[in-house]
Amino acid sequence: CGNMLILLDAVAKAEGNAGFASRWWSEVTKWAEYLAQFGYDPGNQLCTDDFAGHLAHNANLSVKSIVALAAFAEMAKMRGEADAAAKYRSLAEGMVPKWIEAAKGGAFGGSRIAFDRPGTWSLKYNLVWDRALGLGLFPQEVAEAELKAYRAVALGYGVPLDCRKTYTKADWIVWAGALTGRREDLEFMCEGLHRFLCETPDRVPFSDWYMADSGLYRAFIARSVVGGVFMPALASKYQAR
Repeated sequence: CGNMLILLDAVAKAEGNAGFASRWWSEVTKWAEYLAQFGYDPGNQLCTDDFAGHLAHNANLSVKSIVALAAFAEMAKMRGEADAAAKYRSLAEGMVPKWIEAAKGGAFGGSRIAFDRPGTWSLKYNLVWDRALGLGLFPQEVAEAELKAYRAVALGYGVPLDCRKTYTKADWIVWAGALTGRREDLEFMCEGLHRFLCETPDRVPFSDWYMADSGLYRAFIARSVVGGVFMPALASKYQAR
């Protein structure tokens, strides 16, 4: 649900109208209703990083839901549905302080991997869409705290996906590097990835899932998700509109 709402809003921003999403507006609305009820505190489930296993109260997944609700509000506004736009924007805004409170207490001043796991951390890559789409939900301090924590846990070939393992994802590293909008943060997050691409002993096409400590590829070869490394360019393009 969250992915679809965010991407549909991205299309709407690019086209200047919500015509594409309007083709399936009934279904799109159901996705927003679902996230309004269940999105803030996700149950025990897989996420896009399904290889990491199930995780309840996933803070990064919660961010996606919050951003997605605001994205839906933006599309509703484009369609002239003022009441729906106000309702879902208010829902998203109301979840932000709750998220900040529930996620605080992570390692090195960042946020937790899950609301019930203090002293932990994870890449909050979903937060990048708040800035990319110009939603203005989360305070800048949240992103800055995340990047500070990532510097503390970085390994030779990048920042691991989270505190559970030393593997990482190339696309999510770049998304996380774009959270603050500062070039120095993006360059820091990309340094390890660049080193991996130059030094990995595995002679395979660009792998998006690799070990941040050894530079060995874990799995996945030349997948379309490596296009995620263009997120900083996309965010800059949207902000220039």
